[in-house]
Amino acid sequence: MTKHVAITDAEAHLNDLVAEVESTGDEIVLTRNGAPVARLLRAEARSAEVSPEQIEQRRAAASKLQEIARRLNVGATHGEIKEWIDEGRH
Repeated sequence: MTKHVAITDAEAHLNDLVAEVESTGDEIVLTRNGAPVARLLRAEARSAEVSPEQIEQRRAAASKLQEIARRLNVGATHGEIKEWIDEGRH
């Protein structure tokens, strides 16, 4: 269930709000003058384990991106493409 909290209240009760999100997994929407401006969400644990299938899919995707970059005459290196992909994850 989503809870809405004014930023001024959130400032005074941030530790409690974070604890609530951690324990329930529910989202808290922070508002300013009644309008949503930010969300508090529980951080999901990311698995460091990557399957061989995922590795192969990523390699194939990188190759496709390199081919598209060559056709468009972008001149992107493998490292640049990897940086672009990583930027999209944040």
